Amino acid sequence: MATMAEYRQLIGGEWVPGGAGTYDIINPATEQVVAAAPEASSEDVTRAAAAAAEAFPAWSRTAPEERAALLAAAGAELAKRTPELIPLVIAEAGATSSVGSLMQIPVAISRFDRYAKGALHNLDVALPPQPIGTTPLAAGALMSGYARKVPVGVVACISPYNFPTTNTVGKIAPALAVGCTVVMKPAPQDPLCVIELAKILDDVGFPKGVVNIVTGGAAKVGADLVADPNVDMVSFTGSTAVGCAIVAAGAPTMKRQLHELGGKGACVVLADADMDKTVAGISSVWAFHSGQICTAPTRVIVHRSRYDELVSRLADAARALKVGDPLDPATTVGPVISAVQRDRILAHIDNGVAEGAELVVDGRDTGMSKGFYVGPTLLAGCHNGMSPVREEIFGPVVVVVPYDTVDEAIAIANDSDYGLFSYVFGSDTPAAFEVAKQIRSGRVGINSVQTHHETPFGGFKLSGIGRDGGNWGLDAYTEWQSIIWGS
Repeated sequence: MATMAEYRQLIGGEWVPGGAGTYDIINPATEQVVAAAPEASSEDVTRAAAAAAEAFPAWSRTAPEERAALLAAAGAELAKRTPELIPLVIAEAGATSSVGSLMQIPVAISRFDRYAKGALHNLDVALPPQPIGTTPLAAGALMSGYARKVPVGVVACISPYNFPTTNTVGKIAPALAVGCTVVMKPAPQDPLCVIELAKILDDVGFPKGVVNIVTGGAAKVGADLVADPNVDMVSFTGSTAVGCAIVAAGAPTMKRQLHELGGKGACVVLADADMDKTVAGISSVWAFHSGQICTAPTRVIVHRSRYDELVSRLADAARALKVGDPLDPATTVGPVISAVQRDRILAHIDNGVAEGAELVVDGRDTGMSKGFYVGPTLLAGCHNGMSPVREEIFGPVVVVVPYDTVDEAIAIANDSDYGLFSYVFGSDTPAAFEVAKQIRSGRVGINSVQTHHETPFGGFKLSGIGRDGGNWGLDAYTEWQSIIWGS
């Protein structure tokens, strides 16, 4: 499964044990220990950030072609090691075989390839000369200007537990492409595959200190990294609560921030919606990584004329999904990441029932004797005042809210603290497009839950700060510098 007999941290080009010992990584499906991961000490974090800062000047001056070659080599080596890494990420993240084999490693490879090409993309802008008259400051001149993109510096890349390798590469690949150095800090629940990723980056020849990794089960590891004065930017994917704490911690040193935070995806179902497409799209909440995805269409807002039909068909779809062992190819719904998260999801379901929601499909008892399982759950008859409608659950739970007019549907969709990825389903595409434009969300899908990797990705409101994806990913890790001269 793993090639490293002992998992270690990469700090300044050296593989070192955790200064605070180790902690166990638990398989969410079996509750068995997968391996021990390093527990970083505060000194480990300090040394990692310092190593990245020391490596930054030289790395930022490397030729784009050199950075592109190393990123391409990393993608090629990750592809070679995919067969051994997929079982590892399934074991530590609880991903099903289909999600593990299609989304966890292959998407990471494609991101390396994308930003190997991106390293060669010139973001600079040459400006036309501008005549400036004499002022008390200086004599008049014909001034020329050039706006250039420069790397931010040291980036703390803090990734979530749902897609540990894919998300990490989505951060480090564009950051490295533009000349930043990085300190990776994977989620505490599943850092092993990211440690293997660090080993790949080390093996293909990234210079000492350009790539570093610290891991730990304690919140202090991430907190120390965010507060470190050598860190110039934090790129974080995770909960809104933690994102808010990171912004506050970074304020004294004006750290640049890129955050993809919580989501409560609105899914507006218009009266003329194609119900086959609609049910298939919404069912992805249950079928795709047990609902552990911030972009999922978890909050269904359906026209009252289609309400009964949609609820009935969603119930049939939910009951048809197999809950079970992630290694079983027939399994659609695997475990959630931990007992803590399982209990949190169950509490949300209980709260919804207590607040008057109709529990159409109850996923609380899956019949599994071991593992952190929650089955597909459908709460109908909801309104926007209910806690499971307002709060991100991050599990296989769909809530359904009826509406009477399109204006009401838009108002319900926008009555949320979140705005990451929302959806509109309707057969009249121009009409659906007009609805989509009125939803306050960073992305809005029409008749599909698929994505477009070159569009900017990020959230409105409490769903985040900044954008990545495509060339926006390159832009996110740079700052503008203007060079001005007279002629």
